[in-house]
Amino acid sequence: MLKIESDISEINVSSEKAFVFLCNLNNWQELMPTQVTKWESTENTCAFVLGGMATIGLRVSETIPHTSVKLISEGKSPFTFDLHVQLLEKGSDSCTVQLIFNGDMNPMMRMMAEKPLTNFFTYLSHKMRGIH
Repeated sequence: MLKIESDISEINVSSEKAFVFLCNLNNWQELMPTQVTKWESTENTCAFVLGGMATIGLRVSETIPHTSVKLISEGKSPFTFDLHVQLLEKGSDSCTVQLIFNGDMNPMMRMMAEKPLTNFFTYLSHKMRGIH
């Protein structure tokens, strides 16, 4: 099992507004780095290729209003995983966000994937600062 926790980033919108944005996976395209290609999404699912490697598929599986969005792997993903997006209200117009990834992969895959995935989730958490 591989667990990755991103940096905690502060967003200058309420947790309610950030939650609404993050629940719609169509919005996640705005957060993706340039290495992401073949983006496809609906409100509840998305799929993309990261860095020319494997296709990653995600589906919203659980939400707790203004606090948490849980995504799970779907489709062609090379391993099963979940991704928790945790929001914490800091004030009426600010909150923090942290991504927590749990992936079920063999040791070889883990060795190859840990650094790129850590960088990817750090990038996403920093990019979320721009949610408006």
